[in-house]
Amino acid sequence: MSATLFLFRPEPGWGASAAAARHRGLQVAGCPLSRIEPAEWTAPDPRAFDAILAGSANVFRHGGEGLGGLVDLPVFAVGETTGAMAREAGFAVERIGAGGLQTLVDGMPATMTRLLRLCGERRVPLAAPAATSIAERVVYRAIDLPIEDELRGRLAGGGVVLLHSGETARHFAAECARLAIDRSRLALVLIGPRLLGPAGDSWGAVHIAPAPDDGALLASAEILCKDMIGAGGHAQSAGRSG
Repeated sequence: MSATLFLFRPEPGWGASAAAARHRGLQVAGCPLSRIEPAEWTAPDPRAFDAILAGSANVFRHGGEGLGGLVDLPVFAVGETTGAMAREAGFAVERIGAGGLQTLVDGMPATMTRLLRLCGERRVPLAAPAATSIAERVVYRAIDLPIEDELRGRLAGGGVVLLHSGETARHFAAECARLAIDRSRLALVLIGPRLLGPAGDSWGAVHIAPAPDDGALLASAEILCKDMIGAGGHAQSAGRSG
């Protein structure tokens, strides 16, 4: 027996994470807190750029026909899932990051100074190193969805919450405030330290997954879910671990 694991990422990630969690024997609840839609955009001339920055697999899921003219540009992807979707779309992946897009930008080869960032409507700002330019094209948008009453009741009972992105963390925290959900009964597992700001504070515990991928998140969550049952269903520490 274990505490409830709450998932809130958009589809198709929600279904994949839920299946993997159930395979571990975890009790899964939650729902997508956003719906991803393509945005209208026009692809720039690829000759003006050295590489593509991609911070989400949604770039390649929802980028549409505009991606076709950019396939000769190498992709620097924020994680393994994004890299896999880029390859599926016909792109060559130059590098997979492990700490957010800013880390990729900071470690960019000196020959790649003209970067094209394909992104969502809401995105984390990036700082460009000297002599490097970053142009942006918005190719998708996230539509926020509410937490319904039945799920509110389950959250009030406590559990472990997996958060895969800063936008989901921000919206989940706002929904908890709107619904007056007691944060002290919930333990968060975050995909990276960049989510600490959007998630806010007053949670029962906050943990950083040891690696920025779904497997590492679920492994951390499994331990917490079982520990919370042993502690009577409550998150016992407000500390942050990596």
